[in-house]
Amino acid sequence: MKGGAIPKVAVPQVSARQVSAPHVLVVYTDDEPGVLTRVASLIRRRGFNIHSLTVGPTERAGLSRMTIVVDSDAPMVRQAVEHLRKLVNVLEVQQLGERPKVIRDLVLVRVAARPETRSEVLQLAQVFRATVVDIAEDSLVIECTGSLDKIDALVDTMRPFGILELGRTGAVAMARGTRNPPAGRAPLPLRTGTESMSV
Repeated sequence: MKGGAIPKVAVPQVSARQVSAPHVLVVYTDDEPGVLTRVASLIRRRGFNIHSLTVGPTERAGLSRMTIVVDSDAPMVRQAVEHLRKLVNVLEVQQLGERPKVIRDLVLVRVAARPETRSEVLQLAQVFRATVVDIAEDSLVIECTGSLDKIDALVDTMRPFGILELGRTGAVAMARGTRNPPAGRAPLPLRTGTESMSV
């Protein structure tokens, strides 16, 4: 490269849907041992291809939140949603579908970066607004957060340089607009930040 110019890169446009899989489910459950296993087992029995499954605490103590991205036809997903709602400890299931939503994924990718290619890798990372979080003699670790399409594009762009290690969190999704708690259920106390998860 001459003059430090940023190379022209064909970056795929991010889809308005933000996710390549057609169905995003958000499942709220009691934070108890074995709940994750029961949910995953039900989805496995339905024969779904799970793109990602993430679970974490919520703003309420004793409540966990799963985001599940699956690839299947709409009738099968609707049937799975009904079965999920019948599971013990499952409090609410949202099928986001075409609703306005925010979907984010995080990736850490270790890219081979020899002296002759390091500046190019750094400049490409800037294109994706990614952050370099570790520098070694022969590699860089890049962190990036965004839609699933954006993360896929970053990985594809870095692949020619040599990806040495890659880890992704999986999708976390949230519907846009007002969030109303499920009807007929008393609100749980706010999480203090000291509780541990059981799922």
